[in-house]
Formats: sequence, structure tokens, C-alpha cells
Amino acid sequence: MKNFRDLKVWEKSHKVALRVYELTTSFPKEEIYGLVTQMRRSASSIPTNIAEGCGRGSDSQFAYFLNIALGSASELEYQIILSNDLRFVSDGNCQIILDELIEVKKMLSKLYIAVGRK
Repeated sequence: MKNFRDLKVWEKSHKVALRVYELTTSFPKEEIYGLVTQMRRSASSIPTNIAEGCGRGSDSQFAYFLNIALGSASELEYQIILSNDLRFVSDGNCQIILDELIEVKKMLSKLYIAVGRK
């Protein structure tokens, strides 16, 4: 069993999730049960699936959860772009979080490939 807290990708994805929670506090109230909820679920799903995969018994199960995390990261990427287009997020904040998220996606992809080779 791996300790998810030892993984840089978990640490970075956790920071992205925290940033999304902070960012969405300023969204319009009518989005609380819409885009805010979707973004928070997508954001928290990334480190959650990394953690769950680490707790599984095999590399193939770990890879499965890494793949889910990667899907959640792509979902969040779109939601951030949508939030920016709707003017809920400034261009500057959008770029910062997208840069962090793209780094997480690259790390997840590399880890997925590495785990799949075992």
C-alpha cells in the first residue's frame, strides 16, 4: 500500500482543490448548486481518486483511479474556462489555476504510464 501523501501529484492536486474552493466563494449565489458544486466535485475528485488508488492492492487498480483523476482534471479544466468566459473568474486567476491544473494533468499522465508498465 502506497501513502498518497508522499506523491507530489497528490500534493499539487490538493492545492488546486483548495484554490477552487477559495475561488468559487465569490461566484454568484445562483451558481451555488450549479457550477460551484460541479467545480468543487471535479477539483476534489482529483486528489480523492489518487488517494483511493493508493489504497488499492494492485498497480492495475491504482492506474484505474489515476485515469479517473485525469478525467476529473479535464472536466475541471473546462469548468474553469467556462467560469472565465462567464466572467466569474478573472483572466489572471484563470491562467494561474489552468497552469497548475495542466501541470497536474502532465504528472498524472506520466504516473499512469509508469504504473501501467509494472
